[in-house]
Amino acid sequence: MKNPTEEVQGMAEDRYWNPILERLPQERLKELQFKKFKRTISWAYENSPFYRRLYREAGIEPGDIRSLEDIKRVPKIEKGMLREVQQRDPFPYGDILAVPIEEVTTFRQTSGTTGTPVYQAETWEDWELWSEWWAYILYAQGYRKTDRVFLPFGYNIFVAFWAAHYAAEKIGCEVIPGGVLDTQARILKMKELRCSAFMATPTYVLGMAETATKMGIDPKEIGIRRITCAGEPGASIPSTKKRIEERWGCRVFDHVGATEIGAWGFECEESPYMLHINEAFFLVEIEDMETGEPIEEPNRPGKMIITTFDRLAKPCIRFDSKDVIKWADHQCACGRSFRLLDGGVIGRADDITKVKGVLLAPSAIEEVVRGVGELSDEFEVIVTKKGDIDDITLKIEIRPEYETKRDEILKRLQTELRIKTNLGYNIEVHPYHSLPRYDVKAKRFKDLRKHS
Repeated sequence: MKNPTEEVQGMAEDRYWNPILERLPQERLKELQFKKFKRTISWAYENSPFYRRLYREAGIEPGDIRSLEDIKRVPKIEKGMLREVQQRDPFPYGDILAVPIEEVTTFRQTSGTTGTPVYQAETWEDWELWSEWWAYILYAQGYRKTDRVFLPFGYNIFVAFWAAHYAAEKIGCEVIPGGVLDTQARILKMKELRCSAFMATPTYVLGMAETATKMGIDPKEIGIRRITCAGEPGASIPSTKKRIEERWGCRVFDHVGATEIGAWGFECEESPYMLHINEAFFLVEIEDMETGEPIEEPNRPGKMIITTFDRLAKPCIRFDSKDVIKWADHQCACGRSFRLLDGGVIGRADDITKVKGVLLAPSAIEEVVRGVGELSDEFEVIVTKKGDIDDITLKIEIRPEYETKRDEILKRLQTELRIKTNLGYNIEVHPYHSLPRYDVKAKRFKDLRKHS
């Protein structure tokens, strides 16, 4: 029979997918990261002509990296370089490939929302790694063998929730793939099978709730206990998370990743609006967006530079992700030693722009709009230039039952926008359900000044 101390220890360890790595002291974690970085850069130098050429041109060899501080000397890569290298052999990945092409077993590509898609090669081991990353995420969010998980996404060439599917199976969940079903059929199937969890973009989660309500089904009565979001920052934005949780009557969790990088960050059950970096598999650096100076102190936003460990086919070393993040000023109550990001991914360096001399992040507008309960879930922001003056238009929809309060709603919205973003807006009220609805990543922010 177990003694009480062993029982408490067992309960504690049941919170973690890998209790050894997730609770490894930061000092030991840094030692592990350095060893993995050395192994990763050596693999890339020896096996990838792209990386060998990049490092030789910079006068760097793997042996020059003798400490974590030396990593900052290693050249960064960015998405444009990955697109360019695809023009070389071997087709279609280019000479960044670090394994014989015969060892590539899985093809994925980026969504192409910011340009030409980047093709991602994975070996069998790489794809198993994806599943392991996601197992950390799902376990931290409370997924267990007792869950019946619905995947309402179109299974295609984008990475989307492919790895989440395999990780849920790895944990022992029952997985229901809802790929070819339309939204109504997905809702009916979730209700019929009494699913306990599902995963989608925040936009689609809200869209499913709206569709269910039109069908006469209260989303809260379906029985969902947890939802994992990805693809957009919405689940780390308080007003958006609140909307989703109120509609579905359950916990909502965020996750972040990218095709080129992997599933690198996750929200746990203890710290809403905070993201753990999976530091056993990824090295995250934060740089000042203007000077490139490393940022170690908390609460100072900067650009994320990230390295993925253990990947064979297409190494990802010091990738300039353009994601804007900031360190939190505390450790998480969950007991994981992995560091936290405050507010998750705040936005993208590409999207944070000056309007009328004020730095604006689209996520700040979303926080305000989604905080006004009388508005629908959809909105659009259009930035243009009239002569030499920036002009910003916000398109919204008012829920039909609140049309009589239009003036009061618009006044409150303008005030909140002014307080939160320091800007005034031309607000256009569009008929309910006339703005675009999105199934995957929404495209709500459009800066047309570049085209004028």
